[in-house]
Amino acid sequence: MIDDDDAQPAIETRGLRRVFGELVAVESLDLTIARGEIFGLLGPNGAGKSTTIKMLTTLLPPSSGVARVCGLDVARQATEVRRRIGYVPQMLSADGGLTGRENLSLSARLYRIPRAKRAGLIREALAFMDLVSSADVLVRTYSGGMIRRLELAQAMLHQPQILILDEQTIGLDPVARHVVWERLLDLQRARTMTILLTTHDMEEADLLCGRIAILHAGVVGKLGSPAELKAATGPAATLEDVFTAVAGGSIGEGGSYRDVRQLRRTFGRLG
Repeated sequence: MIDDDDAQPAIETRGLRRVFGELVAVESLDLTIARGEIFGLLGPNGAGKSTTIKMLTTLLPPSSGVARVCGLDVARQATEVRRRIGYVPQMLSADGGLTGRENLSLSARLYRIPRAKRAGLIREALAFMDLVSSADVLVRTYSGGMIRRLELAQAMLHQPQILILDEQTIGLDPVARHVVWERLLDLQRARTMTILLTTHDMEEADLLCGRIAILHAGVVGKLGSPAELKAATGPAATLEDVFTAVAGGSIGEGGSYRDVRQLRRTFGRLG
C-alpha cells in the first residue's frame, strides 16, 4: 500500500473532456470522489461511463481538462496512477485456460509483487473471495460469479488504494450479484478502499453507493446520494425513476465462462 496525503480526494476531475472525431463522449466533467467512499457512475449506453473509466485508468488520454487519481495527473503520471489502482474491466480479464491460482500468480508478476510475498497474498485473496476450494481448477469451469470474484481478487492483489470497476456484476444471477456486493462492501470496510463503479443495476447502486452521478450524453445530469436523488424526484420515487427522469428511458438488466465472455463482448460494443 502506498501512502499519500489523506486530505486530498481519491479522484478529482475538472473540465474533463473526450472527443472522438465529431462525437463528444464526455463533456466538461467535474467530479470529486472522497477517499473511502463507494461512488457510482450511472447512465444509459453511450452516456460516457466507460470512456470516463478509461481516462481515469490511463487507457485513454483526455482531449482536454484534468483528471487526478490520488493527486496524480492521469496524463502526465500514468505509471504512478496505475500503481495505485486496481481495475476490473467489462471485458473478461481472467484466462479460462489457467486455474484461479495461476491467474493470480500471473497478476502478481505483472504487478511486480516481490516473489517472497506472492504466495501469501494469493492465499489471502483466494480466501477473501471464497475461492480456495476452486483455486486449482480451470477457470473455464467457473460460474459467472466465481469468475467475477477471481477478477476482483486479481485487481486487489497489489493492495491498491482505489478499485475501479466497469459493470462488475453484468450477466450475473441474483445470488452471484449479492455475493459480489458483499465482497465489495467487505473490501471497502476492511481496507478503507475507495471504489468507483459503473452499473446499470439500480438495486446495486442503491445498496452500494454513498453517492452517484447519472451521466447523459456525456454530462452529469444528477449528482448526490441515492436518498437525496430519490427525495428530489418525488415522495415515492425509486432510483430507476431518477434515472428515467435524467436519461429519458429505463434500464434493462451467470452462466458459463463462454456465456460471460460473449455477454461482456456485447456490452463492450454498446459502450
